[in-house]
This record gives sequence, C-alpha cells and structure tokens, in this order.
Amino acid sequence: MKTLKNMMVVALLLITVGVAAQNSKDSEIMADAQKAKTTLMAKDLGLEKFFSNASGYAIFPNVGKGGLIVGGASGNGVVYENGVPVGMTSLKKLNIGLQAGGQAVIEVIFFETDAALARFKQGNYELAAEASAVIAEEGKSENANYTDGVMVFALPKAGLMVDASIGGQKFEYHAF
Repeated sequence: MKTLKNMMVVALLLITVGVAAQNSKDSEIMADAQKAKTTLMAKDLGLEKFFSNASGYAIFPNVGKGGLIVGGASGNGVVYENGVPVGMTSLKKLNIGLQAGGQAVIEVIFFETDAALARFKQGNYELAAEASAVIAEEGKSENANYTDGVMVFALPKAGLMVDASIGGQKFEYHAF
C-alpha cells in the first residue's frame, strides 16, 4: 500500500513538472508572439485593420524553413480569437521543387470569419499549395485579400531562401 502511495505521489509530481514546463514554453512563445505582432505592425501599418477586424489570427513568431530540392518548415504559435489568446498551434511544412537555402520568418494567419477560425481550431488544418503568404512590408497589406476566409502574411527575419516549390502547411491546434 505504501509503495502504491509513493508511486502515485511520484506520478503526480512528474505530471506537475511536465505541465509547468509546458506552461513555461507556452509563456515564452506567447511573449514572442506579442513582440512579433508589434514588429509586423511597425513594418506595415495597414496590418492593423486585419488584427482589428479578423475573427481570429495565429501568430508564429519563429518559423524556421530550409531546403535543397526537398524542404520543410516548422514553428509554434499562439491562436487569438477576437484579440484574446485561446490556444497554442504548431505548423509543419513539406515541399519539393526548386529551392535552396534557409530562413527564419514571422508568419501570421488571419481568419476573416468565425467559420474560418472554427475550421482551423478543429485541430488538423491544412493550407493548400496555392495559398501563398504576402510579404509584410509597408503598403503591401492595402491590396491584400482573403482567400477562402484566410490571409497569410510573412516577414523574413534572417537568412535567404530561393523557393519555387509545391507543398502545403499542416497545423495542429490545442486549446487552453
């Protein structure tokens, strides 16, 4: 009986430490997402209307991508609904084609409607190969339009990548 009790205490301790570590990682990503939002809006003031009017958005403050013919990307982010954080998300991308290099980017996905945001929050969401990101720079957001209720902006942070490939992004979502 005493052994069972000790095992339960150890298991509870491990779960608590795991949750604390995850919350610490999430807190760091959330802080980075806020900085990324500030950086994006400083680069293109027109993004303010998307942040204000979208039903929701996902900010990925650090997406790393690279490739040589076959490439990939990954990153973690925060999902906001009406400006309030509601969960964490991750992205993974695999593509093939003419590409070379490596790059770090900030990526934000805006959801025009509640329905578009709900589709993303179902947990297994994919952006088609033809969905491309608008590079965030002054004035670019003025002519940007939603496609199927989704708009993607990216801001290169470091590195250089030449990319003319076909692939898609897959996202996971975990509510708080």
